[in-house]
Amino acid sequence: MKASILAVGGELLGTDRLDTNSLVLTEVLRRRGVELVSKAVVGDDVVEIAATLGALRERAELLLVTGGLGPTRDDLTREGLARLLGRSVAVDEALWGRIERGFRKLGRRIPRVNRKQAERVDGAEMLPNRAGVAPGQRIGDAAPSPRGTTYFLFPGVPRELKVLVDDALDPWLAARAEDGAGFDQVEVRVACLPESVVEERIVPVYERFGDRDVSVLARPGEIRLRLRAGGPAVSRTPRLARMEAAVRKALGGAVFYVGAIEDGIEFEAAVGDLLTARGETVAVAESCTGGQLGQRFTATAGSSAYFAGGFLTYSNHLKMRLLGVPRETLREHGAVSKPTVLAMASGARERCGSDYGIGISGVAGPGGGTEERPVGTVHIAVAGPAAAGSHFEARFPGDRARVRQLSTQFALELLRRMLLPGETGRDLLPWSAPRGEGSA
Repeated sequence: MKASILAVGGELLGTDRLDTNSLVLTEVLRRRGVELVSKAVVGDDVVEIAATLGALRERAELLLVTGGLGPTRDDLTREGLARLLGRSVAVDEALWGRIERGFRKLGRRIPRVNRKQAERVDGAEMLPNRAGVAPGQRIGDAAPSPRGTTYFLFPGVPRELKVLVDDALDPWLAARAEDGAGFDQVEVRVACLPESVVEERIVPVYERFGDRDVSVLARPGEIRLRLRAGGPAVSRTPRLARMEAAVRKALGGAVFYVGAIEDGIEFEAAVGDLLTARGETVAVAESCTGGQLGQRFTATAGSSAYFAGGFLTYSNHLKMRLLGVPRETLREHGAVSKPTVLAMASGARERCGSDYGIGISGVAGPGGGTEERPVGTVHIAVAGPAAAGSHFEARFPGDRARVRQLSTQFALELLRRMLLPGETGRDLLPWSAPRGEGSA
């Protein structure tokens, strides 16, 4: 079965209201093995609603519509579907009686406009709404699909939609599922690899499993891959396991989380879990990031177990006074340099008594760049129990906010690689800036 979702409401075409109902519908479709082929949003216009539904049913035999079932003049979903199907819309007097009684039980006067919520498309089955006034509706239509088209109309109020999904849509889909068919999904989260590099490395996955069941979602410093397998559980479960293994092999140590989407943890929490498992702690010394790295660590509940504290040393004076960075180092190499961030990392570690120290210094922009150190140049270092510290230099693209965010992301990744046995920072090379060059 293929499905489409239509959200009705002029407010959804603006900038201050998001269509979150489609996410609830998408989840139940995925769980029941229904392929979602399209989503659409339309304003409160009968002709547009009918035309959009007509276009959607060319590709899907199940259409789920949210919104437009309220009591006001611009609630026109029923009329739009009736126009498409060539049917009438009339008040269901029995339903109107139930609505009236419900208002009276609450001691409230029922406005006459609520009568509109008792209107039913001819031939529709009314779906009781135990969370609100407007019922949902289910309508069957023999044309144009050989298998017939089914329409579900849901209220736009999220709480009411969720109730109707649980009471009406999910049981209806379950009764039509074949041999326990459904979809399983797993998310793979990857740190600090450019999207193009990830795409290049998972080509063998596409060649083996196809690209239809692999989605790539990019965000600054992190890529999320969603792997999907459909069909009966007996076949989809091992297929998903093989897909996951293939992606792990392709991406190696850059993978920091594999599991259910809803259980996914943020990157800083994943790094914190590694520190906790090892019984170790970290401290930070920040310049260009202005405390953002410390904020990311402490955003996770329980971070006091592994985060010792930090220093915000924006000036050279405080780098020397609080962290012990040698004056000669700053004079000879400058604040944005490998020797300086190594000294910052060591200073934070020593003064906080932590196992690891992280130092960050860079040119976040928009001004302050030079030919030798253009805007986006950032040096990151991690000092740890080993004698030699780890250092990374990057030329990050983007504005000030992006440079600062990427700096904290790569600082976390540099630490994570030190915590993983046998791992190195080799995967960070696509972002590195060899001396005399700038790359992103």
